[in-house]
Amino acid sequence: MATLTISASEEKRVKGLGFLSNKRTDNFSARIITVNGKISAEQNAAISEAAKRFGNGDITFTSRLTVELPGVPFERIEELRSFLAEHGLETGGTGSRVRPVVSCKGTTCQYGLIDTFGLSEEIHHRFYKGYATVKTPHKFKIATGGCPNNCVKPDLNDLGIIGQLVPHCDLDNCMGCKTCSVETACPVDAAHVVNGVLEIDEAKCNNCGRCIGKCHFDVIEEGKLGYRVYLGGMWGKRPHPGLAMNKLFFDKEEALQFIENVILYFRERGNTGERFAQTIQRLGFDVVEKELLTMDALARKEEIIAKDLHGSGGATC
Repeated sequence: MATLTISASEEKRVKGLGFLSNKRTDNFSARIITVNGKISAEQNAAISEAAKRFGNGDITFTSRLTVELPGVPFERIEELRSFLAEHGLETGGTGSRVRPVVSCKGTTCQYGLIDTFGLSEEIHHRFYKGYATVKTPHKFKIATGGCPNNCVKPDLNDLGIIGQLVPHCDLDNCMGCKTCSVETACPVDAAHVVNGVLEIDEAKCNNCGRCIGKCHFDVIEEGKLGYRVYLGGMWGKRPHPGLAMNKLFFDKEEALQFIENVILYFRERGNTGERFAQTIQRLGFDVVEKELLTMDALARKEEIIAKDLHGSGGATC
């Protein structure tokens, strides 16, 4: 077995830079942040060059859309970081803080309702970069989904945001067709013609927007774009699905401000070492939702950031 020469303190330091120890070696995997799961062809070429020049030639991909280059010697870490910076790339994504955001391809997907790449990039700069030095009780993961298909599983993140298209029905135009094109188009069985009039079961409707424009008599010609937020999702050793807030957000800036409010709330109300799901379980979802909607944490942003909290960290996995 190889003799390891890297001290525990140095291993911890470079982990904070996004370099994860390759077991039983003095080499590391460099975790490269993709911002929103999208990189340019030029950056892709640079990553390939970096893998050959600094690593073992392999490129691996994480479940959170980051890229890892294994086999990087400890003494070449700073050289690699400088090379990546020349191409607009950086390493990171570890620790008890806001983690890199995960995005589905909703911007280009046929089912996408919102610009997920754009939204995720805003979240990256405002909260991953902007809160880089702000410790949270544990890691805080964010995911954006373009529609209720949930391809990146936003509801299994500490905070998930999903695009919505709330249908607007003009029932005066409804002809009560025997074969209703809206009913046929609905993938969740929420639309039915009852007593000659279209009805949509709001408890079933997930605002996917598939019914928009399907009626030949213009019953549903438009919808209102929005964002549904899920709180307290968690995968891993103790999986826990996030819960949907009752409130829908119809303004992107309001949704972004709410995300910041949640991060600050978690920093202040969470116990060191617990995930947001556990904070919610301890306080109660109804209580947390009510307190979050007051936006009090955002109003006290500077006060909460200045508090001496979570100095020992809490990201145990």
